[in-house]
Amino acid sequence: MASIFSRIVAGELPAYKVAEDEHHLAFLDITPLVEGHTLVIPKREVDYIFDLPPAELAALHLFAQRVAAGVRAAVPCKRIGVAVIGLEVPHAHIHLIPMNKVSDMNFANPKIKVDERRMNELAAAIGAQVPAVVAGTPELPTDPRDTKGGRETVEASEPDAFQAPAPDDEAQNDAAPQPLRGMTKGLSYVSESEAALTAVSFAAPAGGLTDEALAKLAGVPAGTPVERQELTHFLRNHTADEGLSGSAETANRFKQLQMFLKQELSGTQVYRFGKGPQVPVLVLGEGEGGRLQGFKTVLTET
Repeated sequence: MASIFSRIVAGELPAYKVAEDEHHLAFLDITPLVEGHTLVIPKREVDYIFDLPPAELAALHLFAQRVAAGVRAAVPCKRIGVAVIGLEVPHAHIHLIPMNKVSDMNFANPKIKVDERRMNELAAAIGAQVPAVVAGTPELPTDPRDTKGGRETVEASEPDAFQAPAPDDEAQNDAAPQPLRGMTKGLSYVSESEAALTAVSFAAPAGGLTDEALAKLAGVPAGTPVERQELTHFLRNHTADEGLSGSAETANRFKQLQMFLKQELSGTQVYRFGKGPQVPVLVLGEGEGGRLQGFKTVLTET
């Protein structure tokens, strides 16, 4: 089941957000030790912070450094205390706590109550002070697999994600981003039968997404009819409460996937090929660098 922090990332639960980038989120603790107590998380759900691959762990701390600068500028304090406890929520997170005395960092202290108006004020004030970059920040790889240590760490902690793809899938799946692979893993599209969702990534065709180019990406014969469909319509039965599977957890995973495809990619569209009984489907949007990302599956229609 998704952690409460993953549900915040997915937009299922509200939060007093302070700062956000593609891979990280910072928001105010709703049971703070002091005003301005902020939590910094990776968007990818990992329970134990030191299970994060080295590049992701470094990136999380660099993001936290930026957020800490914003907290210190907005909340009167001598320093920003840093703590990692890890027993409250099974999702790695860093506590940033404005300190005027050592006892401010004592987690045995009673939690204070801050009203909604003040929480909104604090979130806005801190967010306005978070710098875009801290001077001297080194350039890190955006994907942990860009470093040998990162590849080995991720492979050890997520062996399923590193199973060799089938020969026909190797070109498109190798470049599929980890968040997308994680979100599609274990999900199936239910029509008259079930078919797994497989994350894909393609270089954008030079001539645009013509029917001919789409057919080539899908691996179907040239001239196969292509039908376009809106994503929310395509997934409507799977994102409904409890969905077709009868599982609220699975429905929430489809909602998270849908949100990622619509918010993180541009122009996301569903493409259906042919009239059945087996209908190949590509769901594609444009990601960073103009690369096409999404997933593929198969519908059964008789």
